[in-house]
Amino acid sequence: MSEGERLDLVTGFSKLTKHEKLNWIVSQLDLRPGDEFRQVVEHFWLENPEKQALFDDFIENNLTNFLMPYGVAPNFKINDKLYCVPMVTEESSVVAAAAKAAKFWNSRGGFKAQVINQEKIGQVHFLYTEAKHKLMGLFPFLKTQLLDGVKDLTFNMQARGGGIKDLELIDKSNEIENYFQLKATFETCNAMGANFINTVLEKFAYILTQNVKVEVIMSILSNYTPNCVVKTWVECPISMLEDHQIDMGPKQFAQKFKLACDITKVDPHRAVTHNKGIFNGIDAVVMATGNDFRAVEACGHAYAARNGKYQGLTEVIIDNDQFIYSLEIPLAVGTVGGLTSLHPLAEASFNLLGRPDAPDLMKIISAVGLAQNFSAVKSLITSGIQRGHMKMHLLNILRTLGATEKEVTQAKNYFKYKSISYNDVYEFINSNRKLQ
Repeated sequence: MSEGERLDLVTGFSKLTKHEKLNWIVSQLDLRPGDEFRQVVEHFWLENPEKQALFDDFIENNLTNFLMPYGVAPNFKINDKLYCVPMVTEESSVVAAAAKAAKFWNSRGGFKAQVINQEKIGQVHFLYTEAKHKLMGLFPFLKTQLLDGVKDLTFNMQARGGGIKDLELIDKSNEIENYFQLKATFETCNAMGANFINTVLEKFAYILTQNVKVEVIMSILSNYTPNCVVKTWVECPISMLEDHQIDMGPKQFAQKFKLACDITKVDPHRAVTHNKGIFNGIDAVVMATGNDFRAVEACGHAYAARNGKYQGLTEVIIDNDQFIYSLEIPLAVGTVGGLTSLHPLAEASFNLLGRPDAPDLMKIISAVGLAQNFSAVKSLITSGIQRGHMKMHLLNILRTLGATEKEVTQAKNYFKYKSISYNDVYEFINSNRKLQ
């Protein structure tokens, strides 16, 4: 395609076969049949057509499969039960850091975790132009009509111990003229529950319009679930923080670690990166189990700002020579439904974890988030983050430079006790090749 040209507008693209979609893309980009793009795309198709069809159905216009590394972090002791945790991530040091922290805390009592609540929220947003006292007075009758009208939808969930826990009328007319909400609180048991909640909300909206003159704006669950929360912590006597691999005594380490975390309470720039480290671990397990990492992240970051200022999500307490490090975070995840049941590797992840229910999955995910964060902060206040991260990243650099297995071995030995940068590795490889 020459400079300034545009792709042609296409209609009915979603109805094309995967081969036809690929042919259209290749022709529009003026790529030769059988070129590198086509080869790469086709290379990642599964050989079994039935298995590939499963992935094709996950999204519209699927062209191929994008592979991500799937690793495991062993030695996670959570509430005295040992787990080998699956993690999906492309970042070099994430699994290593989580596994290192898991091993460290395994001999110090492990991780403790407690689910505080599992409530989720859905809203019907609507406008009501008549006198608000009329709507308020009518709501007790409406509430009965609404709850009775969705019994066919909630029957199975109620049988499992879930369903609708509360239904409120929220007056927002002081913020937006004539704006009100129906706010429903749900318990969805082992399901994340998005489809269930949205179906109920749309039925609420229909019943509402049949009984009151309103204009429904939208009906949708909220991914902000501040009452679907798990707390995870590790603790030990400060003396047990002794680590001969760092040049720092346990008391100094504990105090410096606490200060590093206290900084995240007053500086949002540091808090964002601190929380990103937590989500390095959380996202990896959420993805491995087929859950929605985008919803989990959005909720977690909103929760970090719940006090009016964005802050770090972890807390450090030093009390009577006891070191306590904790994470409190909302996690709306499921173990049934959606990709958790359809994706073969998500199914394998649940088998690896011993088929946990949703509360136990919340505990596992949050423990990995706390572990990942512990390793990150520990590195920051001791050796620095780059030393460990770049050693893990060394292999990526070597692959980018087309290093042979012999050169990989040589580079690993050479940089074992040295700092690493792309330029340093590039110079090392080039110098060695000139000598050969």
